[in-house]
Amino acid sequence: QVQLQESGPGLVKPSQTLSLTCTVSGGSITTNDYYWKWIRKPPGKGLEWMGTITYTGSTYYSPSLKSRTSISRDTSKNQFILQLSSVTPEDTAVYYCASRVMRGSSWYDSWGQGTQVTVSS
Repeated sequence: QVQLQESGPGLVKPSQTLSLTCTVSGGSITTNDYYWKWIRKPPGKGLEWMGTITYTGSTYYSPSLKSRTSISRDTSKNQFILQLSSVTPEDTAVYYCASRVMRGSSWYDSWGQGTQVTVSS
């Protein structure tokens, strides 16, 4: 089972770009059928899917965040990266990276521990 670890700044100023990295161990991000996701949880709210990058490098984004979100990968480092531009205090949240893979007829999920990001001047 893969392990995921988020890293990045805990404090970002309004209007700046938030950048987080997810480092994957125990498996390659190019392994067939894996989907790599960014999810966040604002305070007092539920989980929000932000976007996904697949094992082929294809990307999919939440419609509500698409204009500000970019997910890329560095296969040499086995990492995938989230960039969220023009942040506001409403982007304050715990940010998680996660994986999903189907084996047989079942989906298997793994999550990072999450990282707190606060947007404040």
